[in-house]
Amino acid sequence: MTKDKTYDPFEGFKLISEMWEKQLNGLLYMMTDNNEFVRLLKVGTESHARYMELLRKNQELMAGVMNMPTKKDVANVAKLSVQTEEKIDILEEQIWNLQDSIGLLNKENLEMFQEVVNVVKQMKTELQKMALEIAETKKIQAELRELRQGLVDIKIIQINLQELRKEIEDIKGIKTKLKELNDAADTTAIQTDLQELMQEVTQLTDIKAEIATLKNLFQKRKAKDKDKEKEKEKEKEKELVLTGAGTSKS
Repeated sequence: MTKDKTYDPFEGFKLISEMWEKQLNGLLYMMTDNNEFVRLLKVGTESHARYMELLRKNQELMAGVMNMPTKKDVANVAKLSVQTEEKIDILEEQIWNLQDSIGLLNKENLEMFQEVVNVVKQMKTELQKMALEIAETKKIQAELRELRQGLVDIKIIQINLQELRKEIEDIKGIKTKLKELNDAADTTAIQTDLQELMQEVTQLTDIKAEIATLKNLFQKRKAKDKDKEKEKEKEKEKELVLTGAGTSKS
């Protein structure tokens, strides 16, 4: 049996392209190996560069006249846009950092404010306690003063009682003397003695009345002094309460 071979056009095209490539490479090698061709290429490239530069200048002039952007303008705009984007990114980073730092500062400030509020509350409670203690001490001092004044009054009363006892003893002695005089002397002498005794008794009653008036005056003065002290204590308590309220408000 014979094997039939099918024709593949791609292989033929591949062979032809390889042959053309070899021929063109050889021709280009031969041309580049020639000094005159190299000179011509140099002159052509230089002239092409000059022409392109003139064309670029003309385009810039025409674009300036017609207010149209050139390639340089577009490139500059692209560079500026890139720079602005970079700057915007940097600014965003800085803003985020500032926000973070502001958040930390706010937290610290809140903590400090809470601490200050707690300290103020403690100071307020301590001031209230101090005010109550001061009021209690003032009450105790007032009571002690009243007790002292009562003791002084009791001592005065004891002195008055001692004087009255002495007077009663004197009167008893006088009575005994009168009895003796009744036995020994006349009635006239007794009457004169009785009159003298009556005068002494009246004097004693006057003295007692004066002592009573003095006691009344002393008690009135004590009551007035107590009222004044109470008013002063009330005013001081009001001042303490006002000072405590002022410190708590500040």
